[in-house]
Amino acid sequence: MNIQELKASHKLLKEFKYTVTPVQKGYADKILYLNLSNNDIKIKDVPQEMKDKFTGGRGYGLKLLWDATKPDTKWNDPENEIIINTGPICGVTQYSGTGKSLVVCISPQTDIPIDSNVGGYFGPFLKIAGFDSMEIQGKADRDVIIFIDAVNGIVEVLDAPLEAIDSHVLGEQLHEMYANDERDMKNVAVVSAGTAADHSLIGMLNFTFFDMKRKKVRLKQAGRGGIGTVFRDKRIKAIVCKVAGVTGNLNNVVDLAPIMERGKIFNKEMRELDDSQCQMRKIGTAHLTHIMNDYDLFPTNNFKYGSHKDAINVHADVYKARFTQNVPDGCWIGCNMSCAKGVDNYKLRTGPYKDDLVIVDGPEYETAASLGSCAGIFDPDFTIEANFYCDTYGICTISWGTILGFVMECYENGILNDERTGGLKLNFGNSDGAMELLHQCSRGEGFGKIAGMGVRWMKNYFIEKGWGDPQFLFDIAMENKGLEYSQYVSKESLAQQGGYAMTNKGPQHDEAWLIFMDMVNNQIPTFEKKAEALYYFPMFRTWFGLNGLCKLPWNDVEPANNHEQKEPAKVPEHVDNYVTIFKAVTGIEVDKDSIIVQSERVYQFQRIFNIRRGYGLRKHDAQPYRAAGPVTEEEYESRAERYDKQMKEKISIDPTGKSTKEKVAITRKFREDQYEQLLDAVYFRRGWTPNGIPTIERLKSIGMDLPELLEIVTPLQ
Repeated sequence: MNIQELKASHKLLKEFKYTVTPVQKGYADKILYLNLSNNDIKIKDVPQEMKDKFTGGRGYGLKLLWDATKPDTKWNDPENEIIINTGPICGVTQYSGTGKSLVVCISPQTDIPIDSNVGGYFGPFLKIAGFDSMEIQGKADRDVIIFIDAVNGIVEVLDAPLEAIDSHVLGEQLHEMYANDERDMKNVAVVSAGTAADHSLIGMLNFTFFDMKRKKVRLKQAGRGGIGTVFRDKRIKAIVCKVAGVTGNLNNVVDLAPIMERGKIFNKEMRELDDSQCQMRKIGTAHLTHIMNDYDLFPTNNFKYGSHKDAINVHADVYKARFTQNVPDGCWIGCNMSCAKGVDNYKLRTGPYKDDLVIVDGPEYETAASLGSCAGIFDPDFTIEANFYCDTYGICTISWGTILGFVMECYENGILNDERTGGLKLNFGNSDGAMELLHQCSRGEGFGKIAGMGVRWMKNYFIEKGWGDPQFLFDIAMENKGLEYSQYVSKESLAQQGGYAMTNKGPQHDEAWLIFMDMVNNQIPTFEKKAEALYYFPMFRTWFGLNGLCKLPWNDVEPANNHEQKEPAKVPEHVDNYVTIFKAVTGIEVDKDSIIVQSERVYQFQRIFNIRRGYGLRKHDAQPYRAAGPVTEEEYESRAERYDKQMKEKISIDPTGKSTKEKVAITRKFREDQYEQLLDAVYFRRGWTPNGIPTIERLKSIGMDLPELLEIVTPLQ
């Protein structure tokens, strides 16, 4: 079926004409609101207090979601919202990493707010269209496309019955449909999910950009927490935004000169230092695969181990050879990091698109680990193909990989068997079984439908069925708050354990990655220093999500003299870049300390949002023991020399003559106690009670003693 036939099948359900608001000082100060239950469309002003307290991006999304929902709103209630947000720095083209959108909703997996950071062109285009945020509520009664025409100032809701659902096909169809010609393809951006999002709780969103060099539509992912599942539950097939073009100063900033100056300095660092530091322009984040393996941090067999002899098969150089080189791989205009690597003309071997030649975006490090070592698979072709299918089906690769690891460990321990999996062989390393499970998930069939419910759901289901020892299942189920763990082994880094399990949304590496500071460099040896790191870094990283920024240009390439700085882990020169850019865009006076306050306002708000929904307490920051230490005797014996040495030096117990079972128990008691002490220290530093509740005094100190927040926390003090 050709594009004209697809377009002819559309039925206009609602048209809304508006005057495009020019962006000033990084803000449009407008919100586009749609309710799909009745096709109500309106434009809302951003209140000054919201701008002052929440800054933008993730902050706006959380505030809008709070106002739109009740404490008991379920993820599939019509009133749950998907909110796509920009941020004041989003869309800058003179500095790298400024094209990010932040998506927020009540998560199907966690039942609390989830936020996900994503590249692609849609966020900046939404801002060009005159909006800081797009707020979608209600449910359509049929598959619809939402079209934002920033050229003519029109928003349409269209019945769209014939387009594909899988993202790589749908993206191509809609770019061609809404572009005037090939040159205009770059002025279209699409948000979509995929068929697996219809049948799972782990659905994610794809945000497109048109690669002018390759002449292909490419995808970036808002992966965590099931946002794509909410998207499809609302019967949204896609959101399309079209602009006339991108100007060099779409934010109408206060002072462009300092932004250009800092951009030139950073670009010089990329040219001169990237090859010797991270090779982001050649390998992207996949450069980490062998580094993590070398440091025993590469999650293998459901995080049981941190390295494997076959990891050489997925060494960064293997992916470097697969990635097309010397192309401008930025997912937004002006990004000199070019880390959005791709495998071109990859011939698929399985599934509904078998024998098609496709571009596979990535894999990035998290995907290389999740769709690889976590399942005991060290085959780059499996990882690349599974990466493609996760993307087009709309599945979070991080969650899916951790699901695979959990399922395979359950299979090898007799909790699952061929009868329970519908005949699928799901032992570690079985790539054929793993691939078929993925295709089943997209079809909503067989054991794939069960796997698509996520680790927490499966853990509880297996316990209810009486299929395994509950304690063992709790120990190996790598989830916290319902979200699957991101792909780093945290056993030897107490700070990283906190960086995962103390997150507001669940264990995602974008909040705090402290393994090297803690484990390798021993820069934060005391509980107080760990607590300070677990205050500063989550707050600073939150700031990227408030402003529409990518984290990678901050610390994945560092200035040559960064090691000489007083606090090199903070990369102070780059922090100063961001302070300078924020002031130059908005005209608002800030410094390196006040941006942390901006972030803390939103961070504390999100914690209280969780409490409002019945979560957000100390018990919800508990971690699975696999994240902290050896669950099994086999696991202990794989690192016996290390663990015995620690028992003698850290626990002051001589392991000589003790059985492995006894040593596992001693180690566990010590490590669980260490984590509880860390909770105490971090809660104190963050201004929380021993039960994890923000104190009234802390809220007052940062100007967040809002009546609606005090109403929640006051009875709990």
